[in-house]
Amino acid sequence: MKILFLVPYPLNEAPSQRFRFEQYFKTLAAMEHTVHFQSFLDLRNWRLFFKKGSPLLKLRSLISGFSRRLALLIKLSSFHFVFIHREATPIGPPVLEWYISKILKKKIIYDFDDAIWLTDRKNESLILRTLKWRSKVGSICRWSHKVSCGNDYLGNYASQFNSQVVYNPTTIETEVMHNPANYKKNTSIKITVGWTGSHSTLKYLHAMEPVLQFIEKKYSSVEFNVISDAAPKLNLKRLNFIPWSVETEISDLFQFDIGIMPLPDDEWAKGKCGFKALQYMALQIPTVASPIGVNTQIIRHGENGFLCSNPQEWENCISILVENKELRDSMGITGRKNVIDHYSVSSNSSNFLSLFS
Repeated sequence: MKILFLVPYPLNEAPSQRFRFEQYFKTLAAMEHTVHFQSFLDLRNWRLFFKKGSPLLKLRSLISGFSRRLALLIKLSSFHFVFIHREATPIGPPVLEWYISKILKKKIIYDFDDAIWLTDRKNESLILRTLKWRSKVGSICRWSHKVSCGNDYLGNYASQFNSQVVYNPTTIETEVMHNPANYKKNTSIKITVGWTGSHSTLKYLHAMEPVLQFIEKKYSSVEFNVISDAAPKLNLKRLNFIPWSVETEISDLFQFDIGIMPLPDDEWAKGKCGFKALQYMALQIPTVASPIGVNTQIIRHGENGFLCSNPQEWENCISILVENKELRDSMGITGRKNVIDHYSVSSNSSNFLSLFS
């Protein structure tokens, strides 16, 4: 079969793409399927688009993206499936999705890993809300052959519009990339508490500042590493900011002794697919997370990680791990096994391939 992937971002750049479907391209090729890929933003425009300023250049990027999509329409007749991640275009109604499904009669596999019919932006302007046209998510679900969702919360939403919903978790490649045997930790007497995420999720880490300050004051042996595309604004004395890089991402993560994943208890956060927790656990890093959404399925409290609902629980659980290396080691081993068994590329390959049946 010939499969076209219509996605927002360039290849090998965005975690949502890399860990939901890009890592299955080799699997599809092994089954003699042909994969074609087109991003709405090319690499140059992608790097420009999420920086501050340059509104005219960003407008040009949007025009370029729409032009790329329209030029592709005349080539769609040869494809058996069109896999759409999140949306075909970042603004406006789902005209392209409607055309692909209703006029060209192509089978759409619609994939999303966030509650993209909602927003986590407070005080969002009416103009932006109109441009984003988030109600299109339900329409695209309705027109799709199958819908691929990263957790049950997202799947329950999609099921209102389509009976062919597949639970397709965000997965980790555990044999090479996320294999702790392939990396070395820096030799240090410090215990590193770490967090990774994009600029848009730094606010969840900032909300943890009082807890982190408590841990820093309590333990002189603790330092904090933050891997992101933007520097955090945290009042901590032993804070290391590590700019995110695809080349060093995993080796930087491997320096964590404890990984944290705080989330607020809101509808947007319930759509999260536990990616941070899965990365930590795959690298045998004991994980402390909020009991929100799929985290409650990934983590068994006290066995392969900790789930914390309030500052006191966060302080207690991080303290337990700081003080107990044997527990850090055993929890890390148990966590990695859980990822290998249930959230790895190898364990989910047949499920992913079922999308195209």
